[in-house]
Amino acid sequence: MPSFKSGDVDIAYLDQGEGDPIVLVHGFASTKEVNWVNPAWVSTLTRAGRRAIALDNRGHGQSTKLYDPALYHSSLMANDVRALLDHLGIARADVMGYSMGARITAFLAVEHPARVRSAVLGGLGVRLVEGVGLPSSIAEAMEAPSLADISDPTGRAFRSFAEQTKSDLKALAACIRGSRQTLTRAQVASISVPVLVAVGTKDDVAGSPHDLAKLIPGAQALDIPGRDHMLAVGDKVYKQGVLDFLGRRA
Repeated sequence: MPSFKSGDVDIAYLDQGEGDPIVLVHGFASTKEVNWVNPAWVSTLTRAGRRAIALDNRGHGQSTKLYDPALYHSSLMANDVRALLDHLGIARADVMGYSMGARITAFLAVEHPARVRSAVLGGLGVRLVEGVGLPSSIAEAMEAPSLADISDPTGRAFRSFAEQTKSDLKALAACIRGSRQTLTRAQVASISVPVLVAVGTKDDVAGSPHDLAKLIPGAQALDIPGRDHMLAVGDKVYKQGVLDFLGRRA
């Protein structure tokens, strides 16, 4: 698997297909394979004539594991995406993130606007600006002796997911403590590229996609019917909505 250096951090990535590039940024405790390859996002995008690029965020997958929460600030993780674009010689790309990856994508659009052609924010609605989505109790769940010791349902779900993805639990605890920044209403209002906000109708983590879309000029909201936070990412309505959005942008 190819990798590159973002500062002192090794970032693993995949790069498949030809055509307009789209960078995929996975969610907390996931990996590029779990979030984008296994649910057939990469194959869907490459069949649609796109170049699909996906990275393992720092602390995840095959990228460097870090144990200081300060090293997981959303701005640093957004800069990893910018550094990947630099490494591949790509001036601008469409960017799609899910959950934590959507937060990273939004920070990228605010802090490095010249690098983003359009943004898809999946699994993250108004909690980009109001609250932070995933609760801090997830860190304690990652540090618990075992799954049986966790009573908080959200923490238990993410601990179970992290074990399934064979993640570094100590690195994830640092990540969730360090990456819970919000953007101000003025910051999201400054995003000038096309934006699609897509959230499952049973998602109790993300917050309303419609309320966030109202804050971003020209943004569109997409409801993913009957899906919760964990299951929305591979949904066919989500995939078709993104393909339609990218087609309109082109």
